[in-house]
Amino acid sequence: MRRALELAARGPARGVNPQVGCVLLAPDGRTVAEGWHRGAGTPHAEVDALSRLGADEARGLTAVVTLEPCDHTGRTGPCSEALLAAGVARVVYAVDDPGDESSGGGARLLGAGVAVERGVLADEAAELVRRWLVPARTGRPFVTVKWASSLDGRAAAADGSSRWITGTAARQHVHEVRADHDAILVGTGTVLADDPSLTARGDAGELLADQPVPVVVGDRPVPADARLHRHPRELVQVAGHDPAAALDELWRRGVRSVLVEGGPTTASAFVRAGLVDDYLVYLAPTLIGGPRTALDDLGVASVDDQRRLRVASVTPLGTDLLIVARDDTGSTP
Repeated sequence: MRRALELAARGPARGVNPQVGCVLLAPDGRTVAEGWHRGAGTPHAEVDALSRLGADEARGLTAVVTLEPCDHTGRTGPCSEALLAAGVARVVYAVDDPGDESSGGGARLLGAGVAVERGVLADEAAELVRRWLVPARTGRPFVTVKWASSLDGRAAAADGSSRWITGTAARQHVHEVRADHDAILVGTGTVLADDPSLTARGDAGELLADQPVPVVVGDRPVPADARLHRHPRELVQVAGHDPAAALDELWRRGVRSVLVEGGPTTASAFVRAGLVDDYLVYLAPTLIGGPRTALDDLGVASVDDQRRLRVASVTPLGTDLLIVARDDTGSTP
């Protein structure tokens, strides 16, 4: 299964399809073939592995797959049917497919007499496809809220200036995070105050190959000369101030992951609504003081109401720290 996870990681992390890997084993444990999913419209991992074998060469083999084989016809056929037609005798998979249409492959295989084992390295597999699994379970894009702050939690000085609190390593990492999301979202306040480009750029300022869709939420118009109009992706504007409504609109547009980079007002709205899956906090060893905190009111009237998070990782970036935190009380894995 760990080899299948390595194969799965070769596939694209963005988009509507999960990363999936498959290893076909002989009865003596020897690896016979391997495969992985290379993106929407391409063969699924199981079919990719089976395609490397001749007729009847898969009969009696064990298929080890990181995700439950699908049981529906989309741009490709059901993997459950492909495994049955190939004569695979046993299927071992890590994570159940939560999709209403795509799930059920395990039950179908079991009903056809195939030995099925589920849950092997489930936690590791769920972590790999977390950015796909959360949207599949919740029906909304995966939401990452990011901010940079001083040790005392300030995102800007009293006059509003914030360039730069963190160092170059942290700032470059932000661009890599942008490129890893389908969309990047800010409020109109940030657009009017900072005129951001919201592009993902390399060390020399060049545009990276993957660019997030720029999204602006709010009722005030984006100025005609704003840099966002020169973004390589078309600007999306969502009226109103309802985070859930904004995510619904982005979901309809095929967006499955959103990086919220707006100021305290926008970030706090997503936190209050319980719509944040990952928190990325770039913490600089500096003190600023004053009123410009990274978040606004979260509806926490008492310390008993505080929002406890779990620190998933801490990574040094130059002189700064990147802290990734999650809310384990929510519905996300």
